[in-house]
Amino acid sequence: MSPETSSVRASYKVRGSELVGRNWLNTGGKQLNLEALRGKIVILDFWTFCCINCLHVLDELRPLEEKYRDVLVTVGVHSPKFEHEADPEALAAAVERYEIEHPVLDDPELETWQAYSARAWPTLVVLDPEGYIVAHLSGEGHASGLESLVDELITEHEVKGTLHRGDGPYVAPEAREGDLRFPGKVLPLENGNFLIGDSGHHRLVELANDLTTVVRTIGSGERGYADGDAQQAAFNELQGLTALPAELAAEVGYDVVVADTVNHRLRSVNLATGEVGTLAGNGVQRLLDAETARNSEQSAELGTDALNISLSSPWDVVYHPNGKVIIAMAGTHQIFAFDPRTDAVSVFAGTGLEGLLDGPAAESWFAQSSGLSIDAHGTIWVADSETSALRSITVDEEGNAQTVSTAIGTGLFDFGFRDGAAEQARLQHPLGVANLPDGSVAIADSYNGAVRRFDPSNNTVSTLATGLKEPADVLLDTSVDGDPVLLVVETNAHQLVRIPIPAEALSVDEGASQTQRPRTKVRAGEHQITVRFAAPTGQKLDDRWGDPTQLKISSSPEELLLDGAGTSVGLLRTLQLNPEVSEGVLHITARAAACDGEPGGEIPDHAACHLYQQDWGIPLVLDAEGENELLLDLRGIN
Repeated sequence: MSPETSSVRASYKVRGSELVGRNWLNTGGKQLNLEALRGKIVILDFWTFCCINCLHVLDELRPLEEKYRDVLVTVGVHSPKFEHEADPEALAAAVERYEIEHPVLDDPELETWQAYSARAWPTLVVLDPEGYIVAHLSGEGHASGLESLVDELITEHEVKGTLHRGDGPYVAPEAREGDLRFPGKVLPLENGNFLIGDSGHHRLVELANDLTTVVRTIGSGERGYADGDAQQAAFNELQGLTALPAELAAEVGYDVVVADTVNHRLRSVNLATGEVGTLAGNGVQRLLDAETARNSEQSAELGTDALNISLSSPWDVVYHPNGKVIIAMAGTHQIFAFDPRTDAVSVFAGTGLEGLLDGPAAESWFAQSSGLSIDAHGTIWVADSETSALRSITVDEEGNAQTVSTAIGTGLFDFGFRDGAAEQARLQHPLGVANLPDGSVAIADSYNGAVRRFDPSNNTVSTLATGLKEPADVLLDTSVDGDPVLLVVETNAHQLVRIPIPAEALSVDEGASQTQRPRTKVRAGEHQITVRFAAPTGQKLDDRWGDPTQLKISSSPEELLLDGAGTSVGLLRTLQLNPEVSEGVLHITARAAACDGEPGGEIPDHAACHLYQQDWGIPLVLDAEGENELLLDLRGIN
């Protein structure tokens, strides 16, 4: 790690590899290549649509794409993690859902991913107008550095005559018609209707009990942020909804809490008036602070000045009998809580490290939690999407989180479609959960297109329905005549559907899988890990609490690492790889904290500070001819 600040520009000069994949989207049917992009500054965004960090980068790039629209072309290279993400129809839906306004290369075999040595989602590679690689970046939070680099390249290549201004290759798809567009979560109302987070239209829709008739809409329907009445208010890819008890709603003046995901805020809705307000979040994406980067610890209490507290992609919310709204804070891989009476915001569970780790709530790890429900005992059930897991959090009599447990799931790179004993069962990126009267848990198993059931009485998993298009939420619907049914939000079909709860559940076994990526050949024994980082120009390392860098390393299976696992400061680590284990996955999280300021000077009061973080899951195979060193870039400094 260099202690100096620097540009994101690489010191080497290597020509970019050709862009190879199955097909192109957002090009009007044209197939692109590097020659067609010559004369433009090109950002290759290696992404996958399950990844919350990748979705953050899409939003970070939007202002750059607008500002430099005549010289800059972003190319999304979609390199899938999950099997479902390799489906071309699913990818096309994701490109539409997230309103991606640049060409996207479908790279299901990870050919272009390998050619550019990508190791993590997201990865950004910048090519100059002559087609040479000038930067290679991992993770999110690089918008400022990219802006400086683009300005630098514009000046340089205008002088050389190699910059060509004009329109890029993006061709907008036809707009989709319909009352709902990629709906996310659903909330039953006391009048028998349903309130839906109409994510693709950036609004709320109240549907009648027939699931067809639109009773009203709340929100302008335009992507943005604004409080006000039902016509003026604006949301940005809102997701989760929860209702407060009537007595509490009368006390605080609103009925519904909304997870306004891309605005990084909690919003309030008064159902009687349609008035929308803001409860928590300042609109700035939350990053863990420098002290957290050093210690991997943080205070649970974040304060009562909720409008000045940063959140990060809240995905679901649920009201708990303890009087708090529980929040699936997908962007920081944690569970938060909000108290409607006091406006207090707190970390309810999770350290912020991404992965699957059970135990005391404050020490647990989550991975992009996206669905929440509360059972009759007050236990919180969590759809932990990136680990394809169903988790639970027990709560004590005072309403504090106690213990995190995993019912289904084994890790970040394991998934599948398998019923049976829970320890062998597999999900694929679940997004929603609901509690059933018999004590079992229904799961919106999104990427399997299914609704699954976990029965804690016998610790087994079964399948209730299949053939759905990315179900994002499920709830028990008691508003129908006769027995209750399941109400499912079928996101990619843009609809809500009712499904009977079958007397005999299905038993499916399509196998267990792992994310398929090239395995790195390494030698057994001593192995050096080096993560390179230098603070961007205009920032300095935040060493006010000591070394502001940190590595956390673990492996699957655990036996792969004889020594070197754990968390410590610094970006260098020596591992001992077990010669008795033939293959596995190395899990690495690197963090570094920097604040605005000049090298050698003091960090100014109230300076903006930034946490750079990247998670890698690197498949390894032990080979006598393999490497004994792994070099990673937290930022692309060479």
